[in-house]
Amino acid sequence: MRVVDEPISLDEDIMQDPHALYRKLREDGPVRPAIMPHGQRVWLVSGYTEAKALLADPRLSKDANRIQELFQARITAIGGDAGPDPSGALLRYHMLNSDPPDHTRLRKLVNKAFTARTVARMRSRIEEITDELLDALSGQGRADLLDAFAYPLPITVICELLGIPESERGEFREWSNTLLNSGPQEDFHGAARSMAKYLTDLVEAKRAAPTQDLLSDLVHVSDEGDQLSHEELVAMAFLLLVAGHETTVNLIGNSVLALLRHPDQLAALRADPSLLPGAVEEFLRFEGPINIATLRFTAEPVAIGEVEIPANEFVMVSLVGANRDGDRFDDPDRLDVTRPAGGHLAFGHGIHYCVGAPLARLEAEVALGRLLDRFPVIELDGDPDELRWRESTLVHGLNTLPVVLG
Repeated sequence: MRVVDEPISLDEDIMQDPHALYRKLREDGPVRPAIMPHGQRVWLVSGYTEAKALLADPRLSKDANRIQELFQARITAIGGDAGPDPSGALLRYHMLNSDPPDHTRLRKLVNKAFTARTVARMRSRIEEITDELLDALSGQGRADLLDAFAYPLPITVICELLGIPESERGEFREWSNTLLNSGPQEDFHGAARSMAKYLTDLVEAKRAAPTQDLLSDLVHVSDEGDQLSHEELVAMAFLLLVAGHETTVNLIGNSVLALLRHPDQLAALRADPSLLPGAVEEFLRFEGPINIATLRFTAEPVAIGEVEIPANEFVMVSLVGANRDGDRFDDPDRLDVTRPAGGHLAFGHGIHYCVGAPLARLEAEVALGRLLDRFPVIELDGDPDELRWRESTLVHGLNTLPVVLG
């Protein structure tokens, strides 16, 4: 095994310029120890082969209880105070934060309600919402495409799918941004409490008076008598609500930015709209909506390539880094909407592969296709170097996307 270097200290480049950072890291080694911007010591994975293997490795655990214990121990060891965790089981203990057999059970129950048929029957409604948003943009000339289009489309879709009334959606964006972005702990705890309280009340309302929506289905779905508990329902609603819109917001925004920065590819897609499904896969590879996958830790020592990661170490797998690995993708930093689709890790890999991937793909395809069809002219409004990415190691998306439309 190779002698591992001292941990590299990372700064906000991991959010503002991740591709240059991961390119340099891969040159030194695709798996290496690092100190994240928040001070946590982890093992950072930026190579494709290593990322794909570790995402599916059962020796890497996602058990929420153990992760919390390790995190508390690390913070205490450096003299810090992790503080209370008011979100508790109500937000943490969903299928993305569990291992088999719990994960197997939870995913099986969710799959019974979140079916391909459920997604397919959403197409006409997604098209309708998209057209309404584009109608509102017509004639404006200038807009923040994230605020006016990329955000309201998926939040409307997922809220309708879950059965959340329109009048109650206003605070979700603020809560979600606070929970996923880097920021003060007190803000995080406040957003977690608010989200947990709302979803608890919503689950109870669906239990008392179910309607034709996914959350009502989840409340009442069973498998040989097995049902989701109240705590599991609240956590699952949180996962589906946040993941169900955050991924698509950033997929749409990042895709538009990629096209505006590569006018030859924008022209090719306009000339041949049949390229769109494959182009969505290329956008997912080129500028995916998730930077680093959700946290894992080694339940035992894990040898990967020339490195051995000890037990009880946090492992952070960069999907953005893996998807630009030149050992897997030819000319990886070039956007090519005709590139053969497949192989990227934007939705993860293994048992935790994103359950909402078909919905995100469908929303992106409808949104991008209709946007390009509606506006012959789409240009960045301002200096592209002034665009800022969100302060989050999890999501990879812009704060704003100002454009000129014509």
